[in-house]
Amino acid sequence: MKHSLAVIFLFLIGNLTIYAQQEDSIKVKIPSKTVLQPKDSLLLDKSGSKLSPLYRDYNGLNNNLPILKDEKMTFTLDKPRRKADIFNVSYSRFIIPMALISYGVITRGNKSLQQLDHSTHNEINEHLKVPIPIDDYSQFAPAAAVYGLDFAGIKAKHNFRDRTIVMATSYLIMGATVQTMKSSINVWRPDGSDDKSFPSGHTATAFVGAHILFKEYKDTSPWIGIAGYTVAAGTGTLRVLNKKHWVSDVVAGAGIGILSAEAGYMLLPVFHKALGIKEPDKNLVIVPSIGMDSYGIGLAYTF
Repeated sequence: MKHSLAVIFLFLIGNLTIYAQQEDSIKVKIPSKTVLQPKDSLLLDKSGSKLSPLYRDYNGLNNNLPILKDEKMTFTLDKPRRKADIFNVSYSRFIIPMALISYGVITRGNKSLQQLDHSTHNEINEHLKVPIPIDDYSQFAPAAAVYGLDFAGIKAKHNFRDRTIVMATSYLIMGATVQTMKSSINVWRPDGSDDKSFPSGHTATAFVGAHILFKEYKDTSPWIGIAGYTVAAGTGTLRVLNKKHWVSDVVAGAGIGILSAEAGYMLLPVFHKALGIKEPDKNLVIVPSIGMDSYGIGLAYTF
């Protein structure tokens, strides 16, 4: 019964966060009033994705121009994307975390997977006698790097305010999920200290920070995200080596951490609306440029 409640809770959390998502993209607005001359025109084809600007009427000008009156220039603009919701959101980002969480939940009722947990613990018990308490501190290292790199001059994707909102939201979701599952799925720790082993809170904490680190700095260097994931994976490994968690606890904790971070980003626009935070207007002006000996397209983007 407790296993079923945990699965239902996890399903609801996943769907609610997906529903709350709004695409993390730059809005581009083309003003209704352009700077084209009165005789200029913009033709929009049926696909809605191509604009064909026609040069101005050259009646009365030199007929030796290199461009004939019935010629036109074309350029393509991407179609505006629909606002993401539960019906059209990309689910690819949830495949890995849901697979990790599913493995941990399935292990609770699968003796073969439980055997892997116990055999790993037995091997560790034979060769490692002294605990390595670094995991109590390494769990926070990726989150600290999210701010530390920015202060060091490496530009993050979001500003300090938005990163803080995402970080706080992600950790709240992660903490609520982990504590709910610990209370409803009573799994004894390998060292027998208590029955709050599943899932690993330390690992979930580390992976929240690692995933935010990846998303904030992936455009600067993918190695920053890889370093964060390495520290998070090391934290989970130490939890197993220190006999505080089974392998399945750590795997599930990693999935919860990543999923919670994704939820934090998806809920960011919701907090913007609730707090009345407005992004500055972004405008794109596209104007055909035609001279006596040349022609082209001029772009002006305000952000």
